[in-house]
Amino acid sequence: MSQQNQKNNHYLLNNWQPESAEFWKNKGKRIAGRNLWISVACLLLSFCVWMLFSAVAVNLNKVGFNFTTDQLFLLTALPSLSGAILRIPYSFMVPIFGGRYWTVLSTIILIIPCIWLGIAMQNPNTSFEVFIVIALLCGFAGANFASSMGNISFFFPKSKQGSALGVNGGFGNLGVSVMQMVAPLVIFMPIFAFLGVHGVPQEDSSTLWLANAAWIWVPLLLLATVAAWFGMNDIASTKTSIADQLPVLKRLHLWLLALLYLATFGSFIGFSAGFAMLAKTQFPDINILKLAFFGPLIGALARSFGGVISDKFGGVRVTLANFILMALFTAMLFLTLPDAGSQGNFTAFYIVFMGLFLLAGLGSGSTFQMIAVIFRQLTISKVKLHGGSDEQAQHEAVTDTAAALGFISAIGAVGGFFIPKAFGTSLAMTGSPIGAMKIFLVFYIACVLVTWLVYGRRKSPASK
Repeated sequence: MSQQNQKNNHYLLNNWQPESAEFWKNKGKRIAGRNLWISVACLLLSFCVWMLFSAVAVNLNKVGFNFTTDQLFLLTALPSLSGAILRIPYSFMVPIFGGRYWTVLSTIILIIPCIWLGIAMQNPNTSFEVFIVIALLCGFAGANFASSMGNISFFFPKSKQGSALGVNGGFGNLGVSVMQMVAPLVIFMPIFAFLGVHGVPQEDSSTLWLANAAWIWVPLLLLATVAAWFGMNDIASTKTSIADQLPVLKRLHLWLLALLYLATFGSFIGFSAGFAMLAKTQFPDINILKLAFFGPLIGALARSFGGVISDKFGGVRVTLANFILMALFTAMLFLTLPDAGSQGNFTAFYIVFMGLFLLAGLGSGSTFQMIAVIFRQLTISKVKLHGGSDEQAQHEAVTDTAAALGFISAIGAVGGFFIPKAFGTSLAMTGSPIGAMKIFLVFYIACVLVTWLVYGRRKSPASK
């Protein structure tokens, strides 16, 4: 963009100084707040689209399809796989294109999988391969988290970044619960009958309009796109190249924290994707869709709280305690499942799983707090060691932290693929999800050790 165009672009902030108390009070706080809440709306809808198949897959065979349990688990897992992969390039986009432009583009394109999914579900002859493609396209929605969190981190002073990222991430994560609350309601209403959507009669005399679960988000995505176009801003000082962002990949802390985030956020999004299908296979007499939304709701709300208590008690302490409890609750889950000698206990299963959602949410907030603290301190120390100024150190710290958040969020999202796929594979091979759960238990125990040995036993950037 030329200098003349930059001057004429009133959406571009050429002199953004959030660390200045006077600037923040008189101008910055209002602009940052507006960008934050529009970002929250766009990210919430992105999570709705990302997790669409967690509600749709359970009902596909009820409208004329004949997919196996493993195939249905795969459909719930694929959006997380493509979302994880796409988070890597998405983490570069805001510094290159600007937060406003990228939010508009990344939100409007989500209409494509929503419309296509609604059309595909109208025809029982639609092939499984088509649903695979649509599921992968839904992953574009999950990638928005990386660019959204990076963008919001630029608007706020470092003293308020934890809270801002907690609000953006926490309320964004609420999209999973919102979708799982809305979808079971709208699929029983002839909302889009005027567009030719036909309902499928069910055994209980109800009628299922499954396409509604996908199409209900289209007008909301359009509204969010308009809001982003007219209400958001780009920050000129955040413009950086891909080459400037890549050095964070050389840091060991990035990969260690990515492992911890995979265990927390990966568990949250993986359980969100696979819980309904898992519960249906283990307790087929329970209408799980009426209850499935509560887990993602708890996890999303807990994420913000995890950031708050980490600011008070330290991210390492909160994360360590969190992993110990996640391992304990996973072990308790074994006792609730059906086996050769019992039919299992759904109430206990549900309560323990809600505990896992709570802990996964808390851990997502605490690990993200660790990321921000560690990378800020590492970058500031590096710049000052080489004689750089305080201003240069702060600028590079913001850039490095945003890049690290993007990369780590990409790795964390892989859990959304691995967990439901592990459940599906374990059920297909043994008829039970216990094999998958044993892997999760070992992984959580490993994360306890990593957190304690690397960050807990000695003074580290996370504790400074």
